[in-house]
Amino acid sequence: MPEPATPATPVTFPPAFLWGAATSAYQIEGAVREGGRTPSIWDTFSHTPGKTAGGEHGDIAVDHYHRYRDDVAMMADLGLNAYRFSISWSRVQPTGRGPAVQVGLDFYRRLVDELLDKGIKPAVTLYHWDLPQELEDAGGWPERDTAYRFAEYAQIVGEALGDRVEQWITLNEPWCSAFLGYASGVHAPGRTDPAASLKAAHHLNLAHGLSASALRSVMPARNSIALSLNSSVVRPLTQDPADLAAARKIDDLANGVFHGPILHGAYPDSLFAATELLTDWSYVQDGDLRAINQPLDALGLNYYTPALVSAADNDLAGPRADGHGASDFSPWPAADDVTFHQTPGERTEMGWTIDPTGLHDLIMRYTREAPGLPLYITENGAAYDDKPDPDGKVHDPERISYLHGHLAAVRRAVSDGADVRGYYLWSLMDNFEWAYGYEKRFGAVYVDYSTLARTPKSSALWYGQAARTGTLPPVPEV
Repeated sequence: MPEPATPATPVTFPPAFLWGAATSAYQIEGAVREGGRTPSIWDTFSHTPGKTAGGEHGDIAVDHYHRYRDDVAMMADLGLNAYRFSISWSRVQPTGRGPAVQVGLDFYRRLVDELLDKGIKPAVTLYHWDLPQELEDAGGWPERDTAYRFAEYAQIVGEALGDRVEQWITLNEPWCSAFLGYASGVHAPGRTDPAASLKAAHHLNLAHGLSASALRSVMPARNSIALSLNSSVVRPLTQDPADLAAARKIDDLANGVFHGPILHGAYPDSLFAATELLTDWSYVQDGDLRAINQPLDALGLNYYTPALVSAADNDLAGPRADGHGASDFSPWPAADDVTFHQTPGERTEMGWTIDPTGLHDLIMRYTREAPGLPLYITENGAAYDDKPDPDGKVHDPERISYLHGHLAAVRRAVSDGADVRGYYLWSLMDNFEWAYGYEKRFGAVYVDYSTLARTPKSSALWYGQAARTGTLPPVPEV
């Protein structure tokens, strides 16, 4: 057993460990009408009155499209050796069909070249929630054809970038795409149809499998194909059988609906039983599960906070009280008999409890679910109410403490036998935080939204030191 970390035995990471940061296209790029790009569902949603805080949108965001060289130089100055970003589907393939717009692909070619020139390893996410609006108009993810369109798009991007990008992620957090987008409606496209959300989940799974095959058909065999799941750490309030059953139901809806077919080639029988009044799952066609169950080269895990659930308590708010935004509709189909509880402890500006043990538990779960499969923490981070000091510096000791605790949990999992090969901080810089607009700041780099000037926060400097040394620096005293 390794000795516990002390000031004399610091928390160190393997030499090849990737120290990265993550972003997504709609949250940072801006330039929504340049180079042939057409609206995505997030352009439409954010311009619909009442859908985002203050009616804010990503038309300019933080203007990464025009400032990417400076942003890459900033990453290099901080000492990061990896960067996870997403491709805007409608920038590359404006209608979601047909040939690529080369000027759109050229932006990503330039970005990749800039990263490689600075010694930063690019990791491409093909889908981070920004479906071309024309595909949504044709039915969106509840329609089977969307999965086939996604596979064609994946092949286009793989052909363009596969010679220089080795790390590929098909989908980011398909749970959010399916259930926040089509059940609770707090994310684009804003639909509230629980049965459609389950169809969307299946077609997202199919899109993953088809796109993995498409990528492998056009890329070097050395390239790694993964997807990123925001798998929930679901804990029962008590060991009462009713609470255990509630936890199992949410685990199926949060986790099993995706990792069941993707890792094991089957949906959980308990998921079918729980949702039988909503859907008969007849859209799962012969051959789908085989197509979905493609070999993975790695698995990305996104983690922020655990979930605490019980059987329904009529005195509490029910399944809507789960931290996934305000809505009269639940993101949990057929789970009206489950109540979510606020877990104890300190919280971030999102109201999410800080609990690094959940990250350790998540890593160890997937070490068991997929033995031998390399893992990456593809998102982890916290929002705080960051403000510049009078001298213009931005001190965020709470975020440093958060990062130290969660990175230590990652290292503990490695000591316990998990094959974790990298960590991507969410996020590189403050940006458009979906339905929250620009209210919530997750960035390690502060962005002044009036000037778009970037200022690394103290957490960015701390994290950069960790990246350069492979050792967690001490947490400064507040």
